[in-house]
Amino acid sequence: MVSAKYDGGVIIAGDRRATSGNLISHRNMKKVFPADRWSGVAIAGAAGPALEMVKVFQLQLEHYEKVEGHPLSLEGKANQLSQMLRGNLPAAMQGLVVVPIFAGFDRRRNYGRLFAYDVTGGRYEEEDFVASGSGSLFARTVIKMGHRDDLSQGDAVDLMIRALFAAADDDSATGGPDSMRGIYPIVATISADGYQELDESDVAGRFERVLAEFSDQQNATATGGQA
Repeated sequence: MVSAKYDGGVIIAGDRRATSGNLISHRNMKKVFPADRWSGVAIAGAAGPALEMVKVFQLQLEHYEKVEGHPLSLEGKANQLSQMLRGNLPAAMQGLVVVPIFAGFDRRRNYGRLFAYDVTGGRYEEEDFVASGSGSLFARTVIKMGHRDDLSQGDAVDLMIRALFAAADDDSATGGPDSMRGIYPIVATISADGYQELDESDVAGRFERVLAEFSDQQNATATGGQA
């Protein structure tokens, strides 16, 4: 799972692979969800508890808005998710770990914000970007090299795709683009216009360009290495 700020909001993305040990248990799992109209959450860890946590989180935010007549602040949403993770700690100690990423557009401050968590419920606001999951080390390296403050939305999408591609290339638990089955990562932007998930055809086209660039680089390396 990866998320980063761009000029005008935040972007959040995740692959589709779920694993059970060394086996691929599901190729088309959804790991990125809207929390409400102005925020999103991505999940990493044990699939069952993670999906249940997302559903309860969405319900709690909807319930608060109906009762109070206005949405919970972005800070309040981040804190609510932290409390849910703390409540999951006994299960996490038995191996059912959930480590989400939370991102949203703060309409009170008029900019995007993103938050990382640990299994104890610790909440940490990140300045620029965050990655979670088994392939996060590889994804973070790509984002760190390519991120800048004035990143446009389109460039941010491309950066997230490159990061997920790098993670899938080196981490077996991260799913890469599967053109044969038509399965691609989910990418969503969150801005003043709210949570918007990119069309799968758009993501597929961007991945094809990344794959073409990677192939060209491999060919250039092979040609340069010949005696």
